[in-house]
Amino acid sequence: MDPVRVLVVDDQRPFRLAAAAVLARTPGFLLVGEAGTGEEAVTLAATLHPDLVLLDVRLPGISGVEAAARIAQHAPRTVVVLCSSYARADLPFPVDSPGVSAYLHKEELRPSALRSVWEASLSSP
Repeated sequence: MDPVRVLVVDDQRPFRLAAAAVLARTPGFLLVGEAGTGEEAVTLAATLHPDLVLLDVRLPGISGVEAAARIAQHAPRTVVVLCSSYARADLPFPVDSPGVSAYLHKEELRPSALRSVWEASLSSP
């Protein structure tokens, strides 16, 4: 079975490094790219064809929500998981937006959470 190809998008380099470390410890997942803005996320998603995008909600330029919608337009099978350090209820905009498959609090990012989100996406229509 091919690994799940993952793009990590966050304007904070420490989070990108932490996510890369989690991916390295998660069998069956492979980091294929990193981005720091929503625009970079859209561009890299189009060129790298990731299976899964971990996407910060608040980014310079376009938001994670807008980036998710644009990614979904060009790659509807890509699973986009919005990530934030805010509780879902405290976010300034809804995460149940077009192109968004799931929401994951940044503190919950660990191998078991990644696997759960991925497996849930496989059973979704």
